[in-house]
Parts: sequence; C-alpha cells; structure tokens
Amino acid sequence: MKKILFLLSFSILFQSCYSYKSIDYSNIEIDKKQKLEVLMLNKTSMKGQLVSKNEKTIILQTKDGQGVIPIEEVYNVKVKEFSLLKTAGFTALIPIAAYVLLAIVLIIGGGI
Repeated sequence: MKKILFLLSFSILFQSCYSYKSIDYSNIEIDKKQKLEVLMLNKTSMKGQLVSKNEKTIILQTKDGQGVIPIEEVYNVKVKEFSLLKTAGFTALIPIAAYVLLAIVLIIGGGI
C-alpha cells in the first residue's frame, strides 16, 4: 500500500497544471507561439498553437492540422498559462488526502 501511495504522490508531483486566461485579440503576441483556445460564435472551440494572426484571421496548429478562423466568428480568445497555485495545491493536497483516507479506512476497519 505504501508503494501505491508513493507512486501516486510521485506522479502527481511531476504533473503540471495549466489554466486558460481570457485575453483581448489585439494583445495576442505572435512571437511567443502561445497555445490558445478560441471560442466561436456557434459555441464550438478550437485549441492549438498560434501560427499567425492578422486583421481578418487567426491560424492555429491543431492536432488535425492547421485551422483558419475568421475574426468575425470569434467570440472569445483564451491563452494557456501555467498555474503555480494549482500545481502546488494538487501536489500537496492529494498525498495528504490519500493518507487521511487510508487512516479512516484503518480506523473503521479496526486495523489500528
């Protein structure tokens, strides 16, 4: 059981957490090649890495190839960014929760 908890803790420790932050279209930096999520007016979304943008279109590199999105169809643009608080929180809280759960099971089961 200790090996399973150690493996779970170790795998979560090296897992990183990302979140998406809404940005204005004019603030998108082309040089960074950021990962974007573009929400469109028809309630669909497209995720990918920014290839280029101009006054009329955004071009993203997705898993399926390149996607060209006209600006007039864009509802919202979100940029993917690393979240230090989520990473630290998950890294600390999940192993603690596993140990607490194990202690509860042992107490209820009469193992102590």
